[in-house]
Amino acid sequence: MRLRALLVLVWILCAAGCAPATLRNAAESSRTPLILISIDGFRADYLDRHETPTLSALAADGVRAEAMKPAFPTLTFPNHYTLVTGLYPDHHGIVNNRMVDPASDKVFVYKDPKTTSDPSWWGGEPIWVSVEKHGEHAATMFWPGSDIAIAGVRPSKWLPFDGKLTPDQRVDQLLRWIDLPVPQRASFFTLYFEQVDHAGHDNSPDSPAVDAALREVDAALAHLVDGLKRRGLFAHANLVIVSDHGMTATSRERRTYLDDVLPLADVDVVNYGILAGIVPHAGKTADVERALLAPHAHMQCWRKSEMPARLHYGTNPRIPALLCLAKDGGIITSHEYETSGGHFSAGEHGYDSDDPAMRALFIAHGPGFKQGLVVPEFDNVDVYPLLMHLLGIRQQPNDGDYAAVAGMLRVDAH
Repeated sequence: MRLRALLVLVWILCAAGCAPATLRNAAESSRTPLILISIDGFRADYLDRHETPTLSALAADGVRAEAMKPAFPTLTFPNHYTLVTGLYPDHHGIVNNRMVDPASDKVFVYKDPKTTSDPSWWGGEPIWVSVEKHGEHAATMFWPGSDIAIAGVRPSKWLPFDGKLTPDQRVDQLLRWIDLPVPQRASFFTLYFEQVDHAGHDNSPDSPAVDAALREVDAALAHLVDGLKRRGLFAHANLVIVSDHGMTATSRERRTYLDDVLPLADVDVVNYGILAGIVPHAGKTADVERALLAPHAHMQCWRKSEMPARLHYGTNPRIPALLCLAKDGGIITSHEYETSGGHFSAGEHGYDSDDPAMRALFIAHGPGFKQGLVVPEFDNVDVYPLLMHLLGIRQQPNDGDYAAVAGMLRVDAH
């Protein structure tokens, strides 16, 4: 009976004043966790569809941008790598989801780990590499590029992409990493969700399927917020929630067939889709340029050296000699490509970065950020210097502008 009374007393004392191990760890750690979250394909105006109450609450209590301008081309791998290097694709080298290196003839295909795992593709220094070099830890959940040994460095914790892992399961894994003892715990985390992007491709951006995907991802974010609160970390963690690009509905009537424009035997087509890359065969350059550079109803073509300066694109050797960009809702294909299995998507991205439908999401919440602030649109290269400032780590050379985002931070934010 005396032992039972003693145990009851201990339980009462702990209920009143003893924190769980994770709460003690939060108090022991002097580092404010920084969690970078990507919702692939979340167009900026999706926030107005009232399907994402968790996101809306974080925005209302933190910082929201009217929109964020993606880098060109408005594709997944180039923009995710821009967000963590502060470099335009022209400068970090991931210039498309599919590309050919003319110096080596190597091919990069974003869905093929056998090609993407070669570190020579990945220029610049992503944040997780800088964090590890700084003597701290990074933990990345599926961020494009984070499974590669860039400059010989990987995050302390990472997983190869597995689309079967549900949003809640991804959050659970991140929370397990947060639960590690302080000496092993990361200071920089990433989290990635592709469900909204897939729904937009398969069903178009205005479909009920996109609404369902928005709700699914928002529920996972609610799960993350709840997990941080239970660990006493929500008030001590900085969350930066972004997307890589927007989405627009496509039209079969806006297809451009390259084999109706020129003989495909005269060129190598590096990419079909929204941004087509084309290399003329020897002796065919003049004829190919004459055909492509003429006006077209649903696309515009340039020599790479004559791309509009505002796109910050056209100097990297991996960019093909000629580029054709579909106009909003258009697609560049060929009869041969479609016959051989080329897929038509109901929604697409990759268009001009000035296209309003390509605008991306930016929300930030935590002790480093002001509350209830809405900021004007800014370029996504500016996210990198913002994150590095919060981490207190020296920036590597980049194209971002810290002054463009400094106003969203509290004066003492680190």
